[in-house]
Amino acid sequence: MLIETLKVLFNRDLKRLKEEIELYTNEADLWKVKGQINNSAGNLCLHLIGNLNTYIGKELGNTGYVRNRELEFSLKDVSRKDLMEKIEDTISVVNRTLDNLNADLLETEYPILVFDQKTTSEYLLVHLTTHLAYHLGQINYHRRLIESEN
Repeated sequence: MLIETLKVLFNRDLKRLKEEIELYTNEADLWKVKGQINNSAGNLCLHLIGNLNTYIGKELGNTGYVRNRELEFSLKDVSRKDLMEKIEDTISVVNRTLDNLNADLLETEYPILVFDQKTTSEYLLVHLTTHLAYHLGQINYHRRLIESEN
């Protein structure tokens, strides 16, 4: 039951991520920062892609994904088309991985230490849904703030 709920939430919010990226009228605005907003929508998008491919794909799906977290925040001017393809690939990885999980695995210890103490895979997956939703909200706010100035 929880696995299906997680799939629904990840798919819903990754679809919303695609929609937010598409809603930017000017593609260059994806990479703008202003005032105390240090992370552009493009960089937040790259961060979400890296995060989900690492903690779901690599650790639970054995995809072999290699993360470069620094680039998630320093890379600039990735095309909207490339971002959309990366989101689509991430949706596939998340779905494939969750399809191969079972309820027993959710109760096991997550393979790596992510926080101050070990957690279950279930806890980490729920955390990842909230992390995605948090940054999705930031991207929505960023778009409305940046585009209100145009």
